[in-house]
Amino acid sequence: QVQLVESGGDSVQPGGSLRLTCAASGFTFSGFAMSWYRQTPGKEREVVSTITNAGGIKTYADSVKGRFIISRDNAKDTVYLQMNSLKPEDTGVYFCNTNHARFEWGQGTPVTVGQ
Repeated sequence: QVQLVESGGDSVQPGGSLRLTCAASGFTFSGFAMSWYRQTPGKEREVVSTITNAGGIKTYADSVKGRFIISRDNAKDTVYLQMNSLKPEDTGVYFCNTNHARFEWGQGTPVTVGQ
C-alpha cells in the first residue's frame, strides 16, 4: 500500500536550517508531481512547495520563496525540502503528498523554530 514517511524535523533557532525527507512507496513515484505541505494549529494545511514529476519545475509559497529548496530523487522515490533561514512562522508539522493530495497522509515531521 501507499506509504509516505516524513523525517528530518527538529527544533531549531531562528536562522537555522533543516532538511526534510519524504520516502514514498507503493505507487509510481516518478509519475507524480509532489508537494510539501505545512499544518499549524488553527490553520488549514497549506502547500509550501511543489516539484513536477521530473523535477523540472519547482514552485514555492511566497512565505518561503528564496529560503526553501525542493528536490527529488526518483531513483530513491524520495522528495526533499531544504529549509534555510528559518523563521518562527515556519513552525508546524510538515507533510508530503502528491500535488493533489491524492494519498492518505503520513505522520508528518514537526518543525519548531525558536523557543
